[in-house]
Amino acid sequence: MTDDNRVVERTGWAPVRHFAERSVAGLAAVVVAGLAFGLLLLLVRANWSPLRRLDQSIASGLNDLVAPHPAVVKVLTTITSAGGRGVLVPLVVMAVLLLLIRRLPRLALYLAVTGLGAVVLDPSLKALVGRVRPVVTDPIAYGGGNSFPSGHTLGATIVYGMLALVLLSATRGRHKGWILSVAAIVVVAVGLTRIALGVHFLSDVLAGWMLGLAWISITAYAFRVWRREAGHPVPPVTDGLDPDAADDLVPAPAEGAVLPHPWAKGAEILVGWVFTFGVLYFVGYAVTRWEPSFDDGVPRWLQTFRTEQLDHLSWLASKAGDTHAVLIVCLVFCPLALALWRQWRPVVFIVLTMIGELTLFLCAAAATGRARPSVDQLDGQMPTSSFPSGHIAATMCLWVAIAVVCMPRIHQWWRWVFPVLAFLMPALVALSRMYRGMHHPTDVLGATLLTACWIGALYLIIRPNARAETVTEAADEAHEVRDHRPVPA
Repeated sequence: MTDDNRVVERTGWAPVRHFAERSVAGLAAVVVAGLAFGLLLLLVRANWSPLRRLDQSIASGLNDLVAPHPAVVKVLTTITSAGGRGVLVPLVVMAVLLLLIRRLPRLALYLAVTGLGAVVLDPSLKALVGRVRPVVTDPIAYGGGNSFPSGHTLGATIVYGMLALVLLSATRGRHKGWILSVAAIVVVAVGLTRIALGVHFLSDVLAGWMLGLAWISITAYAFRVWRREAGHPVPPVTDGLDPDAADDLVPAPAEGAVLPHPWAKGAEILVGWVFTFGVLYFVGYAVTRWEPSFDDGVPRWLQTFRTEQLDHLSWLASKAGDTHAVLIVCLVFCPLALALWRQWRPVVFIVLTMIGELTLFLCAAAATGRARPSVDQLDGQMPTSSFPSGHIAATMCLWVAIAVVCMPRIHQWWRWVFPVLAFLMPALVALSRMYRGMHHPTDVLGATLLTACWIGALYLIIRPNARAETVTEAADEAHEVRDHRPVPA
């Protein structure tokens, strides 16, 4: 008797039947989505007049409804950006990197291959069909290239759909419904905004949804077959692609409460914020009334070195401290820190540091109302006052907080890169801001005081490095156990 027959005798035909049923259902979903997309493709290629009239009437009606309201256009533009390549490509790259860090190469390969399909399918089909975009009375948005299918809709369907399938492996119960609901809402919202903005027809968006659904169904089925051939059981789709990876997908399974007494900790954080604001207000009030001579003297002296090349270099250095650069660094560092160390504590420390920095800067600047240096200001009029420097404070808080988190967790020589960056980045931003005539030296002092007081208070309250060694060691041991786990026959 073969091994397969023994398995059937021991377990019955139920697992085989369930697998066959799930396979047939998946195949039916792929066929239906593929046939629907194929039908739409033929109708668009044939320029079928009923479909053309329906598409144009919807595009014109929504344009008349949306165009007179700039606030609505702004909201729609923000939502539709969730389906742009500027969001989807970094999201997929980050997800693949996080899975590789968690030692899940099969799921990482699935995301990479499925995401690559969206990159290839969209331009190929647009070139094949060659459909022009809608022509409306009052254009409010513009899209490049051809219209069919909607690239934003196709990309959003594939990316958010495949991420949902991965996240389902790490969730239980009602949380699965939340993941699927959020993914579906984002996908539908992106598609509807493409129609409302007048850059795609209804049939373009429908084609994007159908083709995206067909593609993730094909790649998900291939992944499940891969699991079965590797000797793993094939679970229902609602259990995710790889339930065996649940422990590695959970962000911080071994960590206790980050804030054991949230109300008490919240009060302590508030006290630290008020203390920091008090220090900034006192110093800001003093320098605004005192106005030392060197405060304007340093920007005036730096102004004598201005050249076109140095102006450009100072602009680049200044951009390293603006809101977009700081936000990008946070959005990259926090997920990486969570994947590497499996602790929420350092992430909470970074997030609270930056939220506190922003609120402290805005409140202190409004309270002091200090004028900018009396020199030629290369960045023009700014909406906030000069004290303290927001660019310098944000840069200093960010890199000092990262250094505080990384130093006890990294034991290689290159950990000293982070203290160097914590000094070098704020110094470059400070020099560029004074060179460009935007800040006094005492504004830099204000940013330094903000950083020292606020990060010092959060360090004592949050304790970002508590159990840094033990959690890292536990995660490494869990990986070793999983890597040596026998594969079922």
